[in-house]
Amino acid sequence: MRRGERRGAGGPRPGSPVPAGKAALEEPPDGPPAGRRSTESEVYDDGTNTFFWRAHTLTVLFILTCVLGYVTLLEETPQDTAYNTKRGIVASILVFLCFGVTQAKDGPFSRPHPAYWRFWLCVSVVYELFLIFILFQTVQDGRQFLKYVDPRLGVPLPERDYGGNCLIYDADNETDPFHNVWDKLDGFVPAHFIGWYLKTLMIRDWWTCTIVSVMFEFLEYSLEHQLPNFSECWWDHWIMDVLICNGLGIYCGMKTLKWLSLKTYKWQGLWNIPTYKGKMKRIAFQFTPYSWVRFEWKPASSLRRWLAVCGIILVFLLAELNTFYLKFVLWLPPEHSLVLLRLVFFVNVGGVAMREIYDFMDDPKPHKKLGQQAWLVAAITATELLIVVKYDPQTLTLSLPFYIAQCWTLGSVLVLTWTVWRFFLRDITLRYKETRRQKQQRSSDQGNTVGHADRHPSGPDSPSGPLEAEREGAPALN
Repeated sequence: MRRGERRGAGGPRPGSPVPAGKAALEEPPDGPPAGRRSTESEVYDDGTNTFFWRAHTLTVLFILTCVLGYVTLLEETPQDTAYNTKRGIVASILVFLCFGVTQAKDGPFSRPHPAYWRFWLCVSVVYELFLIFILFQTVQDGRQFLKYVDPRLGVPLPERDYGGNCLIYDADNETDPFHNVWDKLDGFVPAHFIGWYLKTLMIRDWWTCTIVSVMFEFLEYSLEHQLPNFSECWWDHWIMDVLICNGLGIYCGMKTLKWLSLKTYKWQGLWNIPTYKGKMKRIAFQFTPYSWVRFEWKPASSLRRWLAVCGIILVFLLAELNTFYLKFVLWLPPEHSLVLLRLVFFVNVGGVAMREIYDFMDDPKPHKKLGQQAWLVAAITATELLIVVKYDPQTLTLSLPFYIAQCWTLGSVLVLTWTVWRFFLRDITLRYKETRRQKQQRSSDQGNTVGHADRHPSGPDSPSGPLEAEREGAPALN
């Protein structure tokens, strides 16, 4: 049987097994969206229902109640106020996560398990609430509050300058003339590659990924007067970042997307597979998508899609910049675990958000709403930007150098001009040409009609109807 990756409101949860015995081809209740049949993969599922796919709401509730009862009745409460406050906040978050994992609405993804994506949805809510709390503090209190997370935080940190000596081959250094290159090969090199590999799996479009990669390097050039670590050598920007790390990550991502689009999505219950090799292969494939949808953004097809793709690129660039500016204003060292956790968070929620945005753009229904994960990602990105603006407005208000401002103004004018021409002037021109062609066609048809009448005239003596026939004495034919 065939199932889409996402069900309608009345269908079962994504990834949940269908009842055995249904051999008919299934579609969501409302039918597949228009224009999506060619981009969706077919899925065959034997409908095996196992313990792994059940909700377990009562089990989770029972375990949670037992844990809280143990803490309340059998454990002595410490007299440390700070410790009790931390433990109370952590317990509140865990209870909320337990509720969300069992009761939250499913998203578009179902592998490795729908509960996994519900967990990250609830983490998104917790992170957004944390950001709002930080936003409402004073600058000093917000920075010092992070000491409750890690006592080593809350102190200003020097920014590393990646510029300086930009010679690839330093002849003055006889011991190691390529020392400038080796100095740049730190932990951020594999992070760049892995990051762009995962971003390609989210966006699923080579052109969009390349535009985001190149534009971020231009942003680093433009903002190096605000953040010192944006100052890099030219070959670090264009060779190591764009060509090697980002380019190789995008290339490997596109190869993976091609494999996923050609893969056969045939799911079978683990206990229905006879061989151990087949069972191990089935377990490994549990961490691959349940089905696949190939993204066709088509930004030039309509003004709405063009603005949507531009908005996606803008949010991606803004989220990238927030990574560096948050470290700067909150005094977080680049190697701190909070920075890594934020990146892991965006890796898990970014793919769901992109799929929900694509469904939102392709859904032909007039009454539709943006997906919950996409809504939270947009809110988180905006809140992070507001924290940066509040905590260090002096840095953000440093004016751009004149030549950089000229370049961005020229680029903006070119994009705006192309938008007006493509979606307004070009359409007006095409409509005018079509109207003119139709008028010419009607004039030509009228001329052919007149010419046809001239070739077959009606003479004055020839009968032209029943009345004339009766006047000649002949019976009229009815």
